[in-house]
Amino acid sequence: MTTPASTPTPARTIALPGGLTVTVQEFGENTEGTGVLVLHGGAGPRTVAGISSALSEHAYVVTPTHPGFDGTPRPEHFDTVADLAVAYLDLLDTLDLKGVMVIGNSIGGWIAAEMALRDNQNRIGALTLLNAVGIHAHMVENRVVDPRTMAPSDISQLSFANAEFRPDFASFTDEQRAAGAANQKTLAVYGGAHFTYDPKLRGRLHRVTVPVLVVWGEEDGIAPLKYGRGYADSFPNGHFAPIANAAHFPQIEALGATLGATLGAIGDFVSTVVKPGEMD
Repeated sequence: MTTPASTPTPARTIALPGGLTVTVQEFGENTEGTGVLVLHGGAGPRTVAGISSALSEHAYVVTPTHPGFDGTPRPEHFDTVADLAVAYLDLLDTLDLKGVMVIGNSIGGWIAAEMALRDNQNRIGALTLLNAVGIHAHMVENRVVDPRTMAPSDISQLSFANAEFRPDFASFTDEQRAAGAANQKTLAVYGGAHFTYDPKLRGRLHRVTVPVLVVWGEEDGIAPLKYGRGYADSFPNGHFAPIANAAHFPQIEALGATLGATLGAIGDFVSTVVKPGEMD
């Protein structure tokens, strides 16, 4: 049976090894020692709030804010996607969660892939990558767009298939603009010189043994559909689910639970690949 989607508990700060702290929101209760870890992309944690709440019908969900985003502290030495991957494995250790599905959108998917490569405590049971970045495309036309020199309105145009979901930047307050700029500055730190990829990541993904679902908004102007198919093909147990009428944020534009939408694709993946016969 399913339970109603829960509202998040108040954000709390968790201390991790090495003196790092991470701010998390939790949806539902940790009653079974497992759950879902949801990792946001460069647009911030609000972009995954809806899917985190929806998934809490089925599982305990943890949604961290990457250090440096939304005003959270980021230590000076903490500056790579690999640092984030290790921190979130430490978070799973601290919460003592096993069999976790890690879901990541955009750079969050990159972090998820890096986590799976480093998971020597076997905390992760599956990955779901939502229009993830992180690998380098062999063909120029399939490469991820570098948004650093683009206007926010142009990025929004490429990121959302449906105009109704595009932010109205003209309505933003000075505070909102400053917060967005600070988040983008933090994103640039984590992305490093190549910003959207690690040139060596694709060649390492054959070592990821857990099942991986790659969900892709078909109309993504940031990371093309063929890039997504290439990502899925890089994993030994990779599966690909294209989502129509959605772009870089399928968890926003096509969240629904029916097949052909984001939650539907995840549910089908769980019931047929991750835990056959055990899905609600």
